[in-house]
Amino acid sequence: MRKGLTPDDLGDLLELPILAVLATYQRDGTVLLSPVWHEWRDNGFSVVTGARDGKAGHLRRDPRASIVVCEDGPPNRGLELRARARLSMLEDRSIVRRITTHYLGGEAGEQYAETSGDDLLIRLEPGELRAWDFADYFA
Repeated sequence: MRKGLTPDDLGDLLELPILAVLATYQRDGTVLLSPVWHEWRDNGFSVVTGARDGKAGHLRRDPRASIVVCEDGPPNRGLELRARARLSMLEDRSIVRRITTHYLGGEAGEQYAETSGDDLLIRLEPGELRAWDFADYFA
């Protein structure tokens, strides 16, 4: 396994419509793992959700979070980011449209963006990055 990579070393991994898994801390200290759609931009992850969503409540109480994106096939590239989340109410819904059309395509993504209750931006910026792949193994 190649370790110590940068996001640039991972090629197009962060541009693919792969679900990420967001880890937040519940009140009792246990971790909640949530599959999320995401956008990698400006050296960080953006995730949108509803302001009343459970993970939003967890992050208001404890902003520590981790997010991981990885492939399930060769070369099994992956990136994990551990950071303190910043939360902000969405005034511009363009990020919702970008993310939903990325995952669902044009028309379905636009429709989802218009009807979803996503009104909160979760922003995760480094933090601690850990990137890897198995490119040498599959070469």
